[in-house]
Amino acid sequence: MIQSTPVYDICTLSDFRQDDIIVSRFAPYLLHHKNLHAAHKHTFYHLVLFTRGAGSHTIDFENFKVTPYQIYFMIPGQVHSWNFEGFTDGYVINFSSAFFNTFLLNPAYAENFSFFSGDLKDAVIEVPQKLQAKIFILFEEIIRESESGETQATDMIRVLILRLFILINRLNTNKGASGPASYNQTVLKNFQKLIEKNYTRLKLPKDYAELLYITPNHLNAVCKDLLGIQAGEVIRNRTLLEAKRLLTNPQLNITAIASELNFSDNSYFTKFFKKAEGITPEEFRKKILNQNHHE
Repeated sequence: MIQSTPVYDICTLSDFRQDDIIVSRFAPYLLHHKNLHAAHKHTFYHLVLFTRGAGSHTIDFENFKVTPYQIYFMIPGQVHSWNFEGFTDGYVINFSSAFFNTFLLNPAYAENFSFFSGDLKDAVIEVPQKLQAKIFILFEEIIRESESGETQATDMIRVLILRLFILINRLNTNKGASGPASYNQTVLKNFQKLIEKNYTRLKLPKDYAELLYITPNHLNAVCKDLLGIQAGEVIRNRTLLEAKRLLTNPQLNITAIASELNFSDNSYFTKFFKKAEGITPEEFRKKILNQNHHE
């Protein structure tokens, strides 16, 4: 598989490190990794709470204004970059997909949190004032455990992170209807999971409808109802996102990207991209690389 932008694995990114988790205050983390300003992606889950600072944070080409008591949740594979103004601090936690696997009966437990769905509207969260002290204390406890050297410190960190996730998830679920997901919501979630695995290979709604044991019309109705767009557009949007991610790597030529995304030729890929973005892949790349250069 073609590699896109610089990709960081869980490595020596902080003082507290196990194979599947790192924990750090944000200012020293950033100081040691100045290259994190430019567009890059991770093979792990990545979350940051800002307590001080300003500027902007771009995730998958969507720009967010950095403010104190804002939490960003990122899933493996997302491309992001920072552009801070002045001193910035907070906390950062990186953990692998396997981090909770030995601890919980359900290895996909983390996927159930709305902020790890990959939908950016759920992944950037302003912590309300009434919850800020509680969240701050939780992060401080996680840091303290990471520095303690105590028996089962990693398990205690798992427990504290799960408490944090549940508290934050309640903010998201309280925004809408609570209770079990409807049948259509389950269909949509399964459709999105199938797209994630097959978007380079399966391009048509009927292919996914068949895998979901429903009709293409039903799949379209679900997407229109819950997302406001047709099923075909959901598939195309995922392909477009990956195209953008790949274009951030100047070492990849357009032919290689078109081939990776399973387009029959360059011109078809360029036509697809320009129709969606209004500019050619080359123009998009130039724009992104200029932004990285100036940040």
